[in-house]
Amino acid sequence: MTNSDTILIIDDEVQIRRLLEITLSANGYKISEASTGKEGLVHAATTHPVLIILDLGLPDADGIEILKKLREWYLKPILILSVRSSEDDIVKALDNGANDYLTKPFRTGELLARIRVAIRQSLDASDDPCLTFGSLTIDLANHVVKKNDELVKLTSTEFSLLALLAKNEGRVLTHHFILKEVWGMGYMEQTQYLRVFMAQLRKKIEDNPAKPRLLNTESGIGYRFGA
Repeated sequence: MTNSDTILIIDDEVQIRRLLEITLSANGYKISEASTGKEGLVHAATTHPVLIILDLGLPDADGIEILKKLREWYLKPILILSVRSSEDDIVKALDNGANDYLTKPFRTGELLARIRVAIRQSLDASDDPCLTFGSLTIDLANHVVKKNDELVKLTSTEFSLLALLAKNEGRVLTHHFILKEVWGMGYMEQTQYLRVFMAQLRKKIEDNPAKPRLLNTESGIGYRFGA
């Protein structure tokens, strides 16, 4: 893949937009900019960006509302970049469709890495029934998991949990989202229930369950599959 795709920046801070423009342009991305939510919605519809970087503190609308409007039709990654750093703000953004969340000030290297992961995950969202992560292979069609070519015995719930996380590689999935998708609406508050299943899954998947490489915890928020 070549980094010739457009990234839309929706942020009212001129300095942040300039920094992002310099950083992203130097890495081969084309840039589209908007300083308000309304302008951002127009740019998203006209420039067809491969990824959107969205600030939550916009002058004409709350960023969460813009996120909701984008998610009515925009299916590609949205990365939140905001000074808001509370757990509630992060969870709210992720629950409403954001793929990732970074707080200001940010490290440009980390931002670029998160962008690459989000775009790759979006492009890889194909009909391929097999996912491979090093020595781990997940056959989505046949519900078969192998590690080092040996069969890993998972319950149906464990497989559903692993498949959900793997298909969203690099994306932070909140506790509520995972519980809703795997167990249903009635289990959305059962975070301890989820922790038990994650512990079981790590014992079967990870080389060292105490130091997981694939099934990573995002403290107080949820889980992320992969780096």
